[in-house]
Amino acid sequence: MKLTDNEKRDVVRLIEEGKNLPEKYRFLLFDETKQVELNWNGKSDDVANIDLPFQIIEQVDEPRTEKVKLAQGSFDFNSGRQTVGWTNKLIWGDNKYILSSLKNGSMREEIEKEGGIKLIYIDPPFDVGADFSMNVDIGENSYEKKPNILEHIAYRDTWGKGKDSFLSMIYERLFLMKDLLADDGSIFVHCDWRLNSSIRLIMEEIFGIENYRNEIIWKRQTSSGFKGGKNIGKNNDSILYFTKADKYIFNSQYESYSEEYIKSQYKNVDENGRIYRTHWIGTKTTEKTIEKFIETGRIVKKADGKLEKRLYLDEQPGVAIDTIWLNQKSLTHDGGERVGYPTQKPKSLLDRIIKISSNENDIIADFFSGSGTTAEVAEELNRKWICSDLGKFAIHTTRKRLISTQRNLKKSQKNWRAFEILNLGKYQRQHYIYDGKTERDEIKINIKKKKEYEFKRLILGAYKSIEIDGFKTIHGKKNDSFVSIGPINQPLSRNHVEEVIDECLKNKITSVDILGFEYEMGLFPTVQEEAKSKGIRLAYKQIPMEVFDKRAVSKDEVIFHDVAYIEFKPLFKGKKLSIELIDFAVFYNEDNLTIDEKLSPGKSKIIVENGQIIEKKKDKSGIIKENILTKKWHDWIDYWSVDFDYESKPEVIKFKTNNGKIEEEWTGNYIFENEWQSFRSKNEDKKLELKSSEKEILLGKTKVAVKVVDIFGNDTMKVVEVKL
Repeated sequence: MKLTDNEKRDVVRLIEEGKNLPEKYRFLLFDETKQVELNWNGKSDDVANIDLPFQIIEQVDEPRTEKVKLAQGSFDFNSGRQTVGWTNKLIWGDNKYILSSLKNGSMREEIEKEGGIKLIYIDPPFDVGADFSMNVDIGENSYEKKPNILEHIAYRDTWGKGKDSFLSMIYERLFLMKDLLADDGSIFVHCDWRLNSSIRLIMEEIFGIENYRNEIIWKRQTSSGFKGGKNIGKNNDSILYFTKADKYIFNSQYESYSEEYIKSQYKNVDENGRIYRTHWIGTKTTEKTIEKFIETGRIVKKADGKLEKRLYLDEQPGVAIDTIWLNQKSLTHDGGERVGYPTQKPKSLLDRIIKISSNENDIIADFFSGSGTTAEVAEELNRKWICSDLGKFAIHTTRKRLISTQRNLKKSQKNWRAFEILNLGKYQRQHYIYDGKTERDEIKINIKKKKEYEFKRLILGAYKSIEIDGFKTIHGKKNDSFVSIGPINQPLSRNHVEEVIDECLKNKITSVDILGFEYEMGLFPTVQEEAKSKGIRLAYKQIPMEVFDKRAVSKDEVIFHDVAYIEFKPLFKGKKLSIELIDFAVFYNEDNLTIDEKLSPGKSKIIVENGQIIEKKKDKSGIIKENILTKKWHDWIDYWSVDFDYESKPEVIKFKTNNGKIEEEWTGNYIFENEWQSFRSKNEDKKLELKSSEKEILLGKTKVAVKVVDIFGNDTMKVVEVKL
């Protein structure tokens, strides 16, 4: 402490009077001060420090062919599928928990074995006024899907308290990213004019001003603002480039010479038609080198007798890039690259960034991955990758995009890696109920019961229902229907539903909404018909992840989707099995879509009515015409896939024990291995195949799993045992 006696008395007086200390005392009171620091309301050095295991939802790996050279021991010879080695990660969930679990959990060891994360690129939602709607195909039409509440929270409500809330969000995540980054790694943060100065100061604080490499100015090709008005049109973003340390991966990148430069400099043509220019031979050039130039015909003798060497145009890399990037391909003329996702960036931009700061087989990460551009480019450049996003629709979009990438690489006879879809959902619920603090067993039980009770109250509130007592399986009531909440940490089973039915019969209850996070496979629709025969209406609702966000609950903005069910038929041809999808039913209600109550003449709106999506148009005379968009049952489907041997790959999670050891545990579930799929694509034929390809079944019986993702990004799966 470097305070004089007068300064000490001054500090004591100010504290006693309840006044803030002048800024100078921050530097006088503490010896270790940061060179650069940005302060804002709510800033805290506390970061997430939890370790939740990752749940593997699905593995996707397009089967390889015999034409592709397979790494020995990495692939199954019969199926062409990857069996060992690094599997790319597509993670659904809050990146704060994801980053913390990557930092502290068992996957950290797996990452370190591969050399660590060499490059992080993020494009966080910096545009407070952005429209994050996206286009969804419905039959032959296209519907503009508004963001769900979770996406609102991710992209807009971050700004709910202004700039301060955004800076707190990004500060915590950048802190965690630095820890995950390899010692020779780099990070690129994409931002716009609103925040580039603030984010730079935050990054200088976290990574050190000495590790600031540059600010890249990227011209977006499209402008915002009023040209010729009271504002200058904005058509550039900033990309802040930092490294973790002074030793880092850097690969020079070049742009092609301009036509003007070529015409002015490369004026000569040799006897073989190759274009070249001449350049003086430096004084430090050795005689041996000059002799080699002569032998290869690269020496030109000038009129004054001086010797110059030929520089051929086809051997020159081009112009080394600088910090002004003007020539990155615009998505407005992308040749089919656009996937209809907001804030999507061109592949050429990510191609350059990835090539600059990584090499083949390095791990690339993007924790705001959106439509999956980073993952696609990393795959094409033979990099490993980890990507995450909070939006379920973003994960679904990326899954389809990466399947198309695998298919394209297959056509080009290039290799690729399988990828897993993971989340923290089940374990996040457990963390919400019990945070793992060490108390005596009886205290633990009481705390857990209290938190479970509070959690059920939270769900009832989010469902806009009232709490009731006196029942075993019934927890609330909404309008004329009672409400039952299923288990928090396991799928809702038939046993639970049967207990609900029994309790309804005893108490003469005729209508129940059953809320669950997950549902036991094969539960629908037979149990509903059974209940109906007894005079009881059962409605299944999916509890969304939004219930974890108090802001969404307080605003009454949480949507509980109706649960769908699937019907399919196995088809045998000898020992070969194929699957035909024959029905898919989902009964969305009016709460699932935002409906504009006012419809102006000449305008249209999309509504859900009686389980169908309907487009309503009002002509100039005020007459409203209706057009049903979901004319066929498969108009609801965006994607479906088949696992022909569902129970062949048990889901095993890895976790750290209290002594730091890595242990494995079977969850009792199985990983869905995507063996065949069909989906709608904006760039290809939008028609959906309803019959799968054939697969030879080696055993007498197998369990077949079929997964369907509807046009809103919600998935349903059904498992059936099939015998030859």
